[in-house]
Formats: sequence, structure tokens, C-alpha cells
Amino acid sequence: MPLITVSYTTSRQSASLKADIASAVSELTARILHKDPKVTAIVVKPVEAGDWFAGGKSLAEQKLASYWIDIHVSEGTNTKDEKAAYLAAMFKRMAEILGPLHPETYLHIDEVRGDAYGFGGLTQERRYIAGKLEVSLEKA
Repeated sequence: MPLITVSYTTSRQSASLKADIASAVSELTARILHKDPKVTAIVVKPVEAGDWFAGGKSLAEQKLASYWIDIHVSEGTNTKDEKAAYLAAMFKRMAEILGPLHPETYLHIDEVRGDAYGFGGLTQERRYIAGKLEVSLEKA
């Protein structure tokens, strides 16, 4: 895990744009937040620049790009410094991919309790306990 949703707008077009975004998000999430890419899910959704408004004007009018990244991680698994570094690195990398970004471009890290979040039918808390007890996940 985590689950990451990326909404973006840009005037740049390429056949690999969504894959480039997903790759950059996965790489930075692994490197800075120490999340395993094998269990990271990323949803990438384009938004028309004419439908995205910041400061009262569409980004099409302003000729700027933007993104909204929402990432869910287990509570307490990252420090304030890691989260700050992630936000800064993502802004820099996404500007390379999408072009000049509007300053009102957002990233939100949702820290979710381990007993209320999971994948594959198991909470993160159960996975943690199973690992500590060296119990198979099927028995957890």
C-alpha cells in the first residue's frame, strides 16, 4: 500500500503521460516515504484545464498546469521531515512532467489508523501483528 490518487491538468500531451506520472509518484513514494512499490496502487485522472480554476481563473486561461495528489498511508509511519521532503520533491518532479505549475497545487497525505485501513482483506494492524508474531497472513 498506499493508495494514491493523482488528478492533473496540463497542456502537454504524450502517449506516456499517465505512465510517466504514475512512475514518478511510485518512485518518490518508495524513495522518500519508504513504501513498497509492489503494494502501491495509483489512480491517474486527467482534468481539462478549462475545468480547473485557481485564483478565480481557469488554468487554461493562465496557461499553467496543476495537480491534486491524495495519498493514504498508515498513521505514524512517516516523520514530518519525510512528508515535507515528499511534498517538495513531488512539486519539483511534477513540474518537470506537466510544465509550469500554479502555486495552488496540492498534495495531501492522509494518515489512516492501521485498524481502519488495509488491502487484500486484512487491515494493516493485522499484518503488523502477524509479522511480529511470525504468523502466516492466512491465520491473521
